[in-house]
Amino acid sequence: MSCGEPHETDCSEILDHLYEFLDREMPDSDCVKFEHHFEECSPCLEKYGLEQAVKKLVKRCCGHDDVPGDLRSKVMGRIELIRSGETVPEKDVTAAPASPATPAAPQES
Repeated sequence: MSCGEPHETDCSEILDHLYEFLDREMPDSDCVKFEHHFEECSPCLEKYGLEQAVKKLVKRCCGHDDVPGDLRSKVMGRIELIRSGETVPEKDVTAAPASPATPAAPQES
């Protein structure tokens, strides 16, 4: 996504780190860079607004659910794999295999 105009910070960099900006997980100097980019780039501003709305909706609907203790570490591990460019397995090899289906009991007529 790009508006076609040159920017000090490229649109791809903005979109690659959008959730870090939304979650305030970046230095203030980078936040200023993002805010400046949004002032001049309406497609990125629109994407920011959409992702911000989705994040608020998820928080409102799911913000009170308990999360399993190891889920955060698994998710963060996947994010790091993707950021480093490594191949992410389609199945989590650390997950326990699914138990085989139990045959249905015969129906009486």
